[in-house]
Amino acid sequence: MNRIDRLVGMILFLQGRRLCRAEDIADHFEISLRTVYRDIAALGEAGVPIVSEAGVGYSLLKGYHLPPVAFTAEEASALATSGVLVEQMTDHSIATPMQSALLKIRAVLPHEHKERLERIERTTLVRTHSVDSRQRNAANLLQIQDALVRRRVLRLSYRSGSRDELTSREVEPLGLVQYFQHWHLITWCRLRQAMRDFRLDRIQSVEVTRDVFAPHENFHISDHIKSPGQYNNQVTARIQFTRIAAERARREWSLGLVREEAQGPDTVLTLSAGELDWFVHWILSFGTDATVLEPAKLRAMLVAETHSLAKHHGR
Repeated sequence: MNRIDRLVGMILFLQGRRLCRAEDIADHFEISLRTVYRDIAALGEAGVPIVSEAGVGYSLLKGYHLPPVAFTAEEASALATSGVLVEQMTDHSIATPMQSALLKIRAVLPHEHKERLERIERTTLVRTHSVDSRQRNAANLLQIQDALVRRRVLRLSYRSGSRDELTSREVEPLGLVQYFQHWHLITWCRLRQAMRDFRLDRIQSVEVTRDVFAPHENFHISDHIKSPGQYNNQVTARIQFTRIAAERARREWSLGLVREEAQGPDTVLTLSAGELDWFVHWILSFGTDATVLEPAKLRAMLVAETHSLAKHHGR
């Protein structure tokens, strides 16, 4: 990116946020803090009204906006692809406003970009079952996002996967994560007084209360995913994989790799999860290329599941 494009991008970056730190700008544009300070000074000299608060960050003077910027062909392509992904990987609460937004964007695009969008939509296909009918009819992604932004406590009716029991919880929503083909709500559970991970398709009903909770200043969703073992509800399993299977396991298991050990030609991975039953069907998908070393309870769960499958298919 040349400097002119970066300066325009910096204005747009500031325009889209109430306040941002120099570190945020540096990370976004992949430049040094020294370059950020130099660019901010250049924008000020050019007449862009940037307000600086020492130790806080930068913001644009209220009311200042760049005139509408035309989309490039690449930006239009990226938006079209995003629309396809949103439609397939979220529920109606997100997909519907996304379609509306794309219609508004399409209306202001030049003719050649409109044709480009139509061709991309005709030739792009995403096959996923991450949002099934149960998830569409239960928790509402847009509703939960709104509660996250406004820090409103949620009252959930939740069906546990391991015990298949319905419980009522009041939780403080902290983040949304999509993994293993499902959306997960990361919360502080007031009942358990600990971090909890709730799969959205198991939420039977959700109510946004008027109760506002205090910010969890030390919580960052990226840190939670990178280091899930720091929370009370985590379990671990030591699993031996063949070399090829280990490559797939590292790629797929996003909940936390605690340890990796060489075992002859094989690899032993210590993985973490919220519940042991999260491992079961995933491990079975490896066939004999995966062997659970511990805990014994997980081995027993796998044996029970395979007996159940054999009985079912042997009828």
